Amino acid sequence: MSGIHPTAIVDPTAQLHPSVEVGPYSIIGANVSIGEGTWIGPHVVLRGPMSIGRGNRIYQFASLGELSQDKSARDDDDTRVEIGNNNTIREYVTIQRGTLKDQGLTRLGDDNWVMAQAHIAHDCIVGSHTILANGSTLAGHVTIEDYVGLGGYTLVHQFCRVGAHSYTGGGAVVLRDLMPFVIAEGQPARPRGINTEGLKRRGFSAEDIGAIKDAFKRVYLSGALMSDVKLQLGEIAQRSPHVAQILAFIESSKRALAR
Repeated sequence: MSGIHPTAIVDPTAQLHPSVEVGPYSIIGANVSIGEGTWIGPHVVLRGPMSIGRGNRIYQFASLGELSQDKSARDDDDTRVEIGNNNTIREYVTIQRGTLKDQGLTRLGDDNWVMAQAHIAHDCIVGSHTILANGSTLAGHVTIEDYVGLGGYTLVHQFCRVGAHSYTGGGAVVLRDLMPFVIAEGQPARPRGINTEGLKRRGFSAEDIGAIKDAFKRVYLSGALMSDVKLQLGEIAQRSPHVAQILAFIESSKRALAR
């Protein structure tokens, strides 16, 4: 553990790969495991039970694994945080443990960019390749799917889902589920179109994007009943896996779509 600064405090039960670096005055609590090549900056507090994968960078004043702010949470609850690989977690980020009201788990996937002052509350599940810009705030039980981008100071209401490859403008207030592939803005946030540029950067073909645009028009611009829209999407989904993804998202929505 030569990479641990002498002023850092590491609990004897913590499991750190020999390559882990820990900066001055950081505190690594009981039942925390940290994988190969992860860098912990100064004044970071990590509280277990929590697992952190390899290749992460966690900057000063981040607080990860602390007890949830849910009033029902207790220190001895069997709850935890899981953080994957190759995440960048910037200053003052907070990620809190799950609660017994859900699966007891808060999870951050791989290759995420979590910017300063972002907050990931209890029981949130964040996928991979996401960007949470400064001040983004997730209430409890939120799901953020892969390749989502949240603009600065986006607020996401509890139990909402934000679909894959979608993007929110700065200051958006998400009160209902956001369909995959859309750009949303406003208070409350409403989809304004699809994330065309983001999809192009990720290798979506013109045919893929055309099918997604067609689905968007049917959901948001046709004025049809959602039951009829689902039938139409079902026909398109037979030739487009991305529209099938949209349809599956809509059918599993519990908070209904933002429209």
